[in-house]
Amino acid sequence: MVKCSTIAILLFSLKVIHAQNTICFDIEANPNANSTAFSDFTKYVRVLDCFSVYAESSIPDAKVLHAAAVAAELLDNDEDGEVDDPVLKAELGANGALIPIFAYDGSPAMDNFFDHYNGDGAAAVLWQNEIDPINPGYWGADATVEEVVHVINAIGHTNIYPDAFAVEPNSSLLTAAMDVARGGQFIQHPGNYPPEAWYHYDDYTCEYECMAIEYLYWCIVTNMGILADVATCAGIANEWEPCTPALFEQSDTLMYALITDDAYLLPQLAPDGNYCPTSINISNGMNPYKFQLAAAYPNPFNPTTFISYEVPVGMQFTIGIFDITGKLVKTLISGKQSVGQGIVRWDGQNDDQIILPSGVYFYRLSSADFTVTRKIVLLK
Repeated sequence: MVKCSTIAILLFSLKVIHAQNTICFDIEANPNANSTAFSDFTKYVRVLDCFSVYAESSIPDAKVLHAAAVAAELLDNDEDGEVDDPVLKAELGANGALIPIFAYDGSPAMDNFFDHYNGDGAAAVLWQNEIDPINPGYWGADATVEEVVHVINAIGHTNIYPDAFAVEPNSSLLTAAMDVARGGQFIQHPGNYPPEAWYHYDDYTCEYECMAIEYLYWCIVTNMGILADVATCAGIANEWEPCTPALFEQSDTLMYALITDDAYLLPQLAPDGNYCPTSINISNGMNPYKFQLAAAYPNPFNPTTFISYEVPVGMQFTIGIFDITGKLVKTLISGKQSVGQGIVRWDGQNDDQIILPSGVYFYRLSSADFTVTRKIVLLK
């Protein structure tokens, strides 16, 4: 469960958002310490009531919380405190979805876990040296996004949307797209991929179903822009070629259409390691006042998005757009409203003759007593 004190929420600001690892989770004692498989874990975080993080005692708290924040951002991509897809939440919860964090590959805790675990919720693991809270998802530094995506996809999406994401040959839109991306259907590793292939994973131990899970990960994070720097593109070219969102959309039209289809609610925004939903309730006597800034739609967007909000009638408030440095670039609303809720439009392309670059921005609703801030991505 997300735990943020009222004081922390009321003091929330853009400056706090950009501080390293603003995470509203608490590390708790292992609730399954009496289970043999889980007996070596001492740290535990429950994420949005459907996903668990377990860690050995030697894992720094910052790394445990980072894994929890990344999981939360992937499940609650608009960061409103609720899992975006309730069907996915139910499936992950029913299967006991989890990510274990071990001190190193082959640690006693790892051996014990795999010797005794007989559940359906484990599809990937993390080791301590794979976690870097400063560089979330960055290739070669932080594997947290990759491994958590694998768990969510394997334990969740492949089960609830089999026509789209089943991983067996000839079973889904995913595998049909992968056969194109690999230059043909290869049940066994082909040794050498055809020249036209842009996905050519070379791990001989990774069978067809494994290849499909890896392929889905590549597509999701490419669309998020995580791989789009020059060094990363060069480093992954032996496995994956369309490393930028633009190349991905152009090269892999089948998968681009699939993972951006609103029917499946896959995450579109890259995790940044911060998770602290800030929609709050304040009560005044018998009259509860609700302040709410809903998710912008669409997000990412180009050039226009719509932001809905709810405030007490007559309350003085503003809604502004801020860039990644915290600079105000646009005020959308300022003043009092005669109604308690509404929708405001933002044109990020040519609003007031201001040409904004593509990238991450924040939209913020604030009054004298509260602040609510969310992320948004402008694409061009």
